[in-house]
Amino acid sequence: MTEEILNTTGLLCPLPVLKLRKHLKSMKIGDIVLILADDPAAAIDIPHFCNEAGHKLISQMANGNGATEYQVRKEI
Repeated sequence: MTEEILNTTGLLCPLPVLKLRKHLKSMKIGDIVLILADDPAAAIDIPHFCNEAGHKLISQMANGNGATEYQVRKEI
């Protein structure tokens, strides 16, 4: 299992989710990616994407620098 970082700060909807979807395609099942996003819509879009696509949203928390960190595990 590996953990990677995907920085999407400065990108607006739908780009954080599109970049996450593309990044997950190159990962192995069980791998974890940490997404950094400062788009307010990502708080809705990323959990919804994970739910619809079958991936696990492990955590979601503000990092104190104006961005939110989302930890996602590839499930399928």
